[in-house]
Amino acid sequence: MADTKPQGFVFPTNNATSKKRAERDDMDNDDYVAAKKSMLLSSAAAAAWDDPAAAFASARHEFGEHGGVNMSIEASATFTVMEPETLRKMFSGELGADRDFFIYSRHFNPTVLNLSRQMAALEGTEAAYCTSSGMSAISSVLLQLVSSGDHIVASRTLYGGTHALLTHFFPRACNITTTFVDIHDMDMVRNAIEVGKTKVLFFEGMSNPTLTVADIPELSRIGHEKGVTVVVDNTFSPMVLSPVKLGADVVVHSISKFISGGADIIAGVVCGPASLVNSMMDLHQGSLMILGPTMNAKVAFELAERIPHLGLRMKEHCNRAMVYATRMKKMGLKVIYPGLEDHPQHELLKSMANKDYGFGGLLCLDMGTEEKANRLMNLLQNCTQFGFMAVSLGYYETLMSCSGSSTSSEMNDEEKALAGISPGLVRMSIGYIGTLEQRWSQFEKAISRMQDSGLLNKK
Repeated sequence: MADTKPQGFVFPTNNATSKKRAERDDMDNDDYVAAKKSMLLSSAAAAAWDDPAAAFASARHEFGEHGGVNMSIEASATFTVMEPETLRKMFSGELGADRDFFIYSRHFNPTVLNLSRQMAALEGTEAAYCTSSGMSAISSVLLQLVSSGDHIVASRTLYGGTHALLTHFFPRACNITTTFVDIHDMDMVRNAIEVGKTKVLFFEGMSNPTLTVADIPELSRIGHEKGVTVVVDNTFSPMVLSPVKLGADVVVHSISKFISGGADIIAGVVCGPASLVNSMMDLHQGSLMILGPTMNAKVAFELAERIPHLGLRMKEHCNRAMVYATRMKKMGLKVIYPGLEDHPQHELLKSMANKDYGFGGLLCLDMGTEEKANRLMNLLQNCTQFGFMAVSLGYYETLMSCSGSSTSSEMNDEEKALAGISPGLVRMSIGYIGTLEQRWSQFEKAISRMQDSGLLNKK
């Protein structure tokens, strides 16, 4: 990370006021300021809430330019100033977005910044900034924290794209190496960290696709004891887990998934200390500024309208996943779901999870072979309409994929075996459209057809 002071930006607190918002003439100025302050609580105040939905509701609400209840879309690529001297001050860092001065939307955009404040409130962090994809969020934060010749320790069980980034791209392009570990073997984690060389401990709160759950407090304790930054990918468990409150330093998301909820937007976010976000926007050495994974302001507006009901959506995703997993287990299927008592990390997740959000919106069925997995998915989509064969997750329809041959295909057979990804593992992101019983009857019909064909009982 750069030692120099970030040029051109200081992350604005949620108390920041706007130079563009005219004072109301139907209120005394003191009353107006008091009313505004009651709505513009800081991110620190938002972080004090135990429930992420409460934290979000307590954070700054950004009104539209003309008093609209929704924020305005600032679609400009560049921003004008009133005085020539202002540009010099912005580029030297004297003036920045904390005082409503903007340079260029690759650097900071007001609409994207407002969405970022929402994400910081949701994750209980000091700051955040949104990016054009989940992978850009992961790669940018790692490139800010790790330099050529440095080392990362990461979980063996990661999204295939992240695994490819660490296994192939970083060593080739950046001279950054990674040691993959069993994240549940604390001695293995501790021994893999090389003091002075290892800069980051990276893992997923709930792993893709095997749904193992990381012991975030203990891993954070080990990481901090060794002097490394703990980065957690919380894509699978928004609202369910709050990694920073559990001890982590940085949280990343693929917003494309549950947070978006519509399978129509690609986006990501980095949530963490203001010092980190500032450094990532440094005009000279910031990974976000220099590499430019810029989120479009119109996308930021769309997402800002969806986050208020994320909590409601997650509760229904998780509720249905729990009901289906319980019933699938009773049918004799090999089901993996952290909400089931026989899941190895069930008690761990109970101890870490935010109250009332359940155990996650995904479950896995291990069908043993890819042939059986494909047969089941074909029946579920094309015969009974239970869901769709598609990658990604967090959609209102159920999405299914055979992980070993799709989202984890970047891993070789040995890496898949170490990660616990069997050839017949079917990952299901459980949707909430239709009634629960309607969808369950569709699942039962598909299983019945597999039983009638004799395929379900084949070894």
